[in-house]
Amino acid sequence: MTKIYNFCAGPAMLPTAVMEKAQAEFLDWQSLGRSVMEISHRSKEYIALAETAEQDLRELLCVPANYKVLFAQGGGRGQFSAVPMNLRERGDSADFLLTGSWSEGAIKEAGKFLKTNVVAGVVIQDGLSTVPHITPSQIDQKSAYVHYCSNETVDGIEINDIPDCGDVPLVVDMSSNILSQPIDVSKFAVIYAGAQKNIGPSGLSVVIVRDDLLDFAMPEIPTFLHYKTMAKHDSMYNTPPTYSWYLAGLVFKWLKEQGGVEAIAKKNAEKAALLYKCIDESGFYLNKVHADFRSKMNVTFHLPNTDLDAIFIAESEQAGLTALKGHRNVGGMRASIYNAMPIEGVLALTKFMRDFARRHK
Repeated sequence: MTKIYNFCAGPAMLPTAVMEKAQAEFLDWQSLGRSVMEISHRSKEYIALAETAEQDLRELLCVPANYKVLFAQGGGRGQFSAVPMNLRERGDSADFLLTGSWSEGAIKEAGKFLKTNVVAGVVIQDGLSTVPHITPSQIDQKSAYVHYCSNETVDGIEINDIPDCGDVPLVVDMSSNILSQPIDVSKFAVIYAGAQKNIGPSGLSVVIVRDDLLDFAMPEIPTFLHYKTMAKHDSMYNTPPTYSWYLAGLVFKWLKEQGGVEAIAKKNAEKAALLYKCIDESGFYLNKVHADFRSKMNVTFHLPNTDLDAIFIAESEQAGLTALKGHRNVGGMRASIYNAMPIEGVLALTKFMRDFARRHK
């Protein structure tokens, strides 16, 4: 049977070791004779699981003690609403970087609760997408917060330099590159991430929020979206997505076994370098993002003509390379190579790409 490599942007592949452990424990978790899905989230066993998952995440990201770690529902889009509602009392406007589809979604949703101001966006230079450097002078220092998306999955754009916003709280959507490389959490006011890329299955999102910002929510905020309520109840004000939380905890353990975020970052850099080298040297494939902003998680590329797209997809599927079709808004191809993608998958893809280019030039 052909080895299958899943390049889906999300829900994305999970580490094989995590899936195997979850499979082994599915019917009988911790010798309870029940699945982890079937026990109370308030049982001592599940509370211990939740506490361990939080502690492991704190260790992986070196989260300072003055930050709350929350496990929420609603995914990244849920936080598009939760962030402005939780910070609305700091100011009646917020500043945004518009770098792709996901930051655009955040702006649109925030506009329901406060004024939105786009301070910068993607600029096309010599046919390549680039993101201008941001300075405090571009930021309204009375804004409730500044928001950006550190990795745009649709467009394959990643921002590695943290914007300088002066004293305005910085909020970042890290849904698709959290845990892929070390970050300085203290530079941010709020970090949020949907789980279905590098954390676990869909249905869960992680929020890391500085505790001095818990008292700025608008009065009308739904109780279960209030960060202060979530923190007070250890993310269990309402029944959490227990199985997703359990799997996230297994992923955190797996990542620690790999050597942590620093070690996985080296692997991610190696995988991305191999794939971009294949694209750049081919004379056939084209990536439209400036080298400084190329995503290490979502590698986008186009073929010489769109007539070849369907053939590429069909042949790649036959070769066991799945979910390579680009997002409908941009076309082309997209290979998502999150933490769980082994380097063997990238090597298999580049081998196929070189052969395809040879046959279709």
